[in-house]
Amino acid sequence: MPTYRVVLPIGDMRVGRVPEDVLPAAVDGARELTDVEAWDVGIVRGLPRVTVRFTADDDDEAFRVAELTRARTNLVAQVLGVDVLRRWGSRFHQVVRRPDVW
Repeated sequence: MPTYRVVLPIGDMRVGRVPEDVLPAAVDGARELTDVEAWDVGIVRGLPRVTVRFTADDDDEAFRVAELTRARTNLVAQVLGVDVLRRWGSRFHQVVRRPDVW
């Protein structure tokens, strides 16, 4: 089963929420649909970024997981974008969603 990552750049917090709420929201969102392998928070170009690694049968399922992860995280903080990456060999490569499906 392929391994994917969803990467979410994070903006402002929602009212009444704290930064410590962001990562659990993202992980819980992904766990509703699949097995989560790992998660991380980092700072890239001055912005916080949440990464959740998970398994999925195919790209379509990975995008469903990514969308639910984005939606759950967006309840806690503003999500500024979504990137889905698939592991091929030892590297992760961005997966491009067909516009007629996404």
